[in-house]
Amino acid sequence: MSLIVKICGLSTPGALDVALDAGADMVGFVFFAPSPRHLAFDTARTLGERVRARAQKVALTVDADDALLAAIVESLAPDLLQLHGREPPARVAALKRRFGLPVMKAIAVAAKADLAAAAAYAGVADRLLFDARAPREATRPGGLGRPFDWKLLEDLQAGGQFMLSGGLDAGNVGEALRITRAPAVDVSSGVERAPGEKDADKIGAFVRAARDAAARVATSAVASPA
Repeated sequence: MSLIVKICGLSTPGALDVALDAGADMVGFVFFAPSPRHLAFDTARTLGERVRARAQKVALTVDADDALLAAIVESLAPDLLQLHGREPPARVAALKRRFGLPVMKAIAVAAKADLAAAAAYAGVADRLLFDARAPREATRPGGLGRPFDWKLLEDLQAGGQFMLSGGLDAGNVGEALRITRAPAVDVSSGVERAPGEKDADKIGAFVRAARDAAARVATSAVASPA
């Protein structure tokens, strides 16, 4: 299975085009007012139409209510909902039924014990996203540009349905993939020149580094004795 690369927090046509041209498999759009990457619905509609099925569109929300999610679905027409708040498994299941869309649930990780939360979403969420736990003083969830200890995922039994996020960039994604064998990676601040401002060179470098690293991991897995 080839590596899935997601570029998240896209907010301008130029940045979106760069991500698509670089070969991103998923493009993420943020609907959370405290974030510098937050989108208005009219902008989301324009960007969503621009994708033209070249990648999967992912709508990131944080503890959004049904009305907000309905407005997001109407404007962006996403292929996947990404829930980055404290949504319990029952909420995930309810949203899947209501909107008829696959759901990716973010799991905040700082210690091995945090991975226990993943079990509660097994069979409910279509994919898990392991992200760094935000500091206590943070006003937003997520890694906020900081990685967690990737060795916590070394023995993870999550099949192919998980994604790695949190502090990734072109310089460290290779090591992250070597340790975790993640089938998918997600980046936002790691391809920015300033919060919310994507950098074309960094996007291209990240996608290349991730693809190259995934190829090396695949080669080493084939070469390793059974």
